[in-house]
Order: sequence, then C-alpha cells, then structure tokens
Amino acid sequence: MKTKIIPITTLRDTSKIEKLVKENEGPIFVTKNGFEDMVLMSNKFFDDNFSFFSAERKESYENNLPLKQDDGSFFGFVRVMSPSIEVEVSNVSYNVEQVKKALLRAKEKNASIVNFQELTLSSYTCGDFFLTDSLLNACLSGLKELVSFSKTINIAFTIGLPLMVNNSLYNVAAFIYKGRILGIVPKLNIPNYSEFYEKRYFQEGPINPFKITIAGQETLFGSNLIFVDEKYPNLKIGIEICEDAWVPNSPSIGLSLSGATLILNLSSSNEVVGKATYRKQLISSTSAKLICGYVYSDSGRGESTTDLVFSSHQLIYENGSLLKESKLFESEDAIADIDLQRIVNERRKMTSFQNNLHNNYKYVVFAFDLENNDKLFRHYSRNPFIPEGKEIDLDRVNSILQMQAHGLMKRLKTVGQKKVIVGLSGGLDSTLALLVAVEAFKKANYSLDGILAVTLPCFGTSKRTHDNAKRLAESLHVSFKEINIGKSVVQHLKDIDHDMENHNVAFENAQARERTQVLMDLANDSNALMIGTGDLSELCLGWCTYNGDHMSMYGVNASIPKTLVRYLCQGYAKLNKDVSTFLLDIIDTPISPELLPLKEGEIAQKTEDQIGPYELHDFFIYHYLRFGYSPSKLFYIAKNAYTGQINEKEIKKWLRVFFSRFYHNQFKRSCLPDGAKVGSVAISPRGDLRLPSDANVDDILKEIDAIQI
Repeated sequence: MKTKIIPITTLRDTSKIEKLVKENEGPIFVTKNGFEDMVLMSNKFFDDNFSFFSAERKESYENNLPLKQDDGSFFGFVRVMSPSIEVEVSNVSYNVEQVKKALLRAKEKNASIVNFQELTLSSYTCGDFFLTDSLLNACLSGLKELVSFSKTINIAFTIGLPLMVNNSLYNVAAFIYKGRILGIVPKLNIPNYSEFYEKRYFQEGPINPFKITIAGQETLFGSNLIFVDEKYPNLKIGIEICEDAWVPNSPSIGLSLSGATLILNLSSSNEVVGKATYRKQLISSTSAKLICGYVYSDSGRGESTTDLVFSSHQLIYENGSLLKESKLFESEDAIADIDLQRIVNERRKMTSFQNNLHNNYKYVVFAFDLENNDKLFRHYSRNPFIPEGKEIDLDRVNSILQMQAHGLMKRLKTVGQKKVIVGLSGGLDSTLALLVAVEAFKKANYSLDGILAVTLPCFGTSKRTHDNAKRLAESLHVSFKEINIGKSVVQHLKDIDHDMENHNVAFENAQARERTQVLMDLANDSNALMIGTGDLSELCLGWCTYNGDHMSMYGVNASIPKTLVRYLCQGYAKLNKDVSTFLLDIIDTPISPELLPLKEGEIAQKTEDQIGPYELHDFFIYHYLRFGYSPSKLFYIAKNAYTGQINEKEIKKWLRVFFSRFYHNQFKRSCLPDGAKVGSVAISPRGDLRLPSDANVDDILKEIDAIQI
C-alpha cells in the first residue's frame, strides 16, 4: 500500500481535495504542525481495503461489542489445524515458504483456522540474533509476504514473530485473514528460568490494546483482544503464547470469561522426559475448566539446536476431551472439528461459569466465510455411554455397580429393611437389577436370602428366558419364586369385556400391571422393598407401562441406558465366572417385553423392530439431553458416526420416533420413583430433567421432516 504525506493549508477547497485523493493511490495523511491525525482517501480505495467495516460492524467495533446474529449452518463446527513445520533457525525466507506449504495443506483439508508455532518466522532458538536489525527486518518482510498470500486462501491464521513496538522488542502473534492483520497479541509472561532466557530479548506485552501501524496497516496491539466472527458469533478467538498457559493466571482465563470460545496457543516447548504427559494434562484441564476449544501448536525438530530438542507436539482439545494429537518427533499435522455450539451450550447450562466477568477487552469483528464440511474431522462414538476399546473396562463396570448398590443400600438402611423383591424376567434390565441388589446386600452384610427373585410367566414368556431367570437366581444364591399370572390376566380381561384375540395395548399392559401388582403385594406382605428394573432408554422412549413396570419403590436402573445395561452385565460375567454362563446367554437373548403369545415356542415380539435400535436411541439420548442439540444436528453427527452401519433414511426414521416418543411420554417421567444418578445424563423430575408434560413437539418433527437425504 502506497502512502503519501501531502501538506494541505485548507480543507475548504473540496474540489481540489477530491481530485487529490483520486489521483493518488492509497491514503493521504493530512499534516498539521507535524502531526498526522487525519487520513483522506477515495471511495474506491476505502471499498477495496476497508469494506469489512460495514455500518453494523463499525458500530460493534466502536462500542466494543460483538455482533449478535444467528449462527447459520455448519451446526457450530469450525475446522482447526495445528500444523507441524520444520523451520530453520533464523532463516526467515525458508520459514515463510514452510508456512505457505502448511496453509496449502490446510486449504486441501478445508480447514478454517490454522495456528502456527511461537516465533514462526524467526524460529524460537535464535538467541542474540533477536537483537539484530537484519532478522527483525526480515521478519517484517516475511509478515508482509504472508499477509499478501492470505488473500489467496480462505483461512484465518496466527503467525509468530519478534516485533519492535515503541523501541521495545516483543514476542507476538499476528492474526491474519484475507489480507488484513486483524490484531497483534504479545506474550505476557516471559520465562527466564532453567533453559529459558527470554528476558534477555523480550518485554512483557501490554494488556490494554492500542493502535499501531505494521506492514502498512493500522491494527490493534495488546493481549486483551478477542476476534469475533460476525456471521458465526459462537466463534470468538483468544490468543496466548506458550508460557502464558503455564502460569497461574493465564490470559486464557480472562479471554474465556469475556466470551472467547476458542483459544489458540503458539508455543515452543522443548522436550524432556515426562513433559509431553504434563503438557497434555495442562491443556486438557485448561480447556475443561474454561469450557473452550484449545489449539496448542508446538515447535518441531527444526528448532532443535545446541542443548535443546523439540518434538512438534500438536494438541487440539475441546472441554477437556482430546480431539487430536500428533506423534512426537513425527512432523504430523493435527486437524479436527471443534464444536463451538457444544461449548456455548455447556456454558449456558453451567450458571457458575461467569460470562462477561471482564469488560476491558477489545472485540475485533471480522467476516469469516467458513467452509462447509459434510464429513467431520472428529470421532463420535456409536456408544457414547460406554468406554471405547475392545476390552471391557472392569474398573468402570465396578464403579457403576457400586454407585447403584450404594444408593440401594442407603435406602434399605434408612427404612430399616433387609428384604427386597425383584421381578426377574430373564431379560437384561431385571438381571442387572438383581446383580445390584446382590452387591448392595454384600456391602450391607445382609443375608442374600433376603433377596426374593420372582419370575411371573404369562402368554409370551419363552422357555429360554424362564430357565435363565431361575438358573441365575440359583447361581447367585438368592431366594426364588415363580408365580404364573396367566389366569389372573385372563380373568381381568374378561372382567373388562376384552376379546382375548385382540392383542392390543390393553392386552399387553394388563400383563405388565398384573406383574407390578403382584410384586407390590409381595413386598407389602413380607415387609420388603420392591426394586424397579426399568432403564434410562425405556424411560426416555416411554417404553414402559404406566403404573406397571414404570413404578417401584426404588429404581436402580433409572440412569442406566440399555447399551450400558448390556455392558455392565458383560463386565459382571467377567468378574464372576460362576454366573457367566447364564449371564452371557441372557445378553444374547433378543430384547423383548414378551407380552405377545409365542410363535412356535419362540419370542414373537422384538422391541427394536418396533421402536428402533437401542444403540441409535442411546446416541440421540446422550447428545440431546447432554448438549441440547437440534434434531438437524443430531442427524448430522449420527450420519457421521454410523457411516457404513445405518443408512441416512433409517437414522431419520428413528430420529422422528425418538422425539415423538420422548415428548409424548414426559408424564411418565414426572412421577418416577427415586433412583441413583450414575452418569452425566439423567431424567429424574427432581433433578436433571424438568419438562412440562404437555410440550408440543410439532416444530421439532417439522424440522426432522425437512432434513434432506
């Protein structure tokens, strides 16, 4: 950009001034008494170079406020990259080329934000070269070159360099997008211990931003800068540099409390034994407590010199969870999609997170064109309630069982009872309830004879489930009783003039209610506690009979989803070989309420054929109740998670079933019995889920119907 200083004696001759700005390319600085406080330019020059300041943006910028607009599409995802580049010490021109190559790799992957390493242009290990004009001037030239290069790519990126401001040298990060230096953030905490000797060269950066001119552009310089995307306001970027993350009062704290959802850290952390593990713990805990995305970019082996080696340890975290990590010394880029919507939703829910605590931050607003990525660069587990891995996590299994057992034991001790009744069908839920009861009695040092497992066969009970129930009770050394409810149900249906050939919902529910009645009466008769068996998935879907299996005196499985029920039973089988044979057969039995008559002696009613796969429903339950995602976003992440397993048509079909059943069955959840909360997703009407019973689901179903496949 060309600039001229032209003395003007008067501003009254507007024709002369108009001609002057048209004839001269670039801004004209009006001088008075040697001060350059006014700039004149043509409309064309303004539009070409400063059109990012729309009226709305200008107002927001001047009032230090971020814009408030709809988040648009992309479901809140932003693709970030922490590149691994091998710089050469003090070779700026070479380093610039490595930056360009990394940016082109990012472009191929549709990354929107790239975070480079500390002192990228100069290298970190320059030593006293930092005190030379040649290196500093080369870095400025390199910065100008990258600013120009940025016009050719749709990527916002940070770049590290040494920068002279007001006769002091600073270690800074420049944030660049499409030919603009949006801001310069200096390092606040300068290490000067062990192998670090930065105070020999660098000053601590200023906190409060002020205007400087660099590379022919006026920009802001200071640590209290937050970069806000006007189109996607969930994207608010804060920057800190290396040591800033290691001190007690990190800049990221104030940045996050003032709205920043994504923290970029330009680092040059040399490698020593054990440091990588600590580095991960540090960044994980920082992103967790600040509920933010965090991109940590570390210098690679090109920095290795004299006494130090660098490993290129790139890390991307989201709210404590590792999204991507590069292998040490492998020069590997880390790229991932950060869910900003999830971050914002978590902050909104956690009222202890004090948003807008600080008001001394400057918001720099820019217009970002995010890339639309149909395929996500992040992993979604198909079973979010279950630890991933081929082997069952027995510690996790034992921990959950102990929580369930402790809750039951506390209730038993409170009411002074040493007896429980469990309806044992030979299915997964009742099996887990019995196992929990056994563990509770062991913890309380109660006799296992006080546990009465009752099987209540009727029209749809198969020999397989019946026999498994009996054998399981025997192997666990609990009391066992069989009560056939067929005659009672038939009599009841006759009493209400129900046709026995009509196998409708009344036919089915009569059996479930009869079982509950018998179990409740047995509990009263023996001064025992009746244990509920229904799981979280069934309760969310309303797949339970109101005032039937829906009701109990204490529900041990109330926060255990179906996929986790199966997992816990598998784990118990591994921990207890004496009951493993029966448990494994129960696990392999098709899930069924067994309320319809058998067909040739086999189960005629399979739950998942009617309501859909429990695995998919548990996926919906987790992400909807935990993060409040919209139906469209649930579909989007589900199709990414279940690629090659469940097609999009099926996902859409069962998503509609989930929401319809979830909303229409809130009345059942409004009067649930007590039950221990085990995980982060729970539906107790006294705690986690307080919904009206008459909420309308029409708008949600319309959104699902509008999803294009």
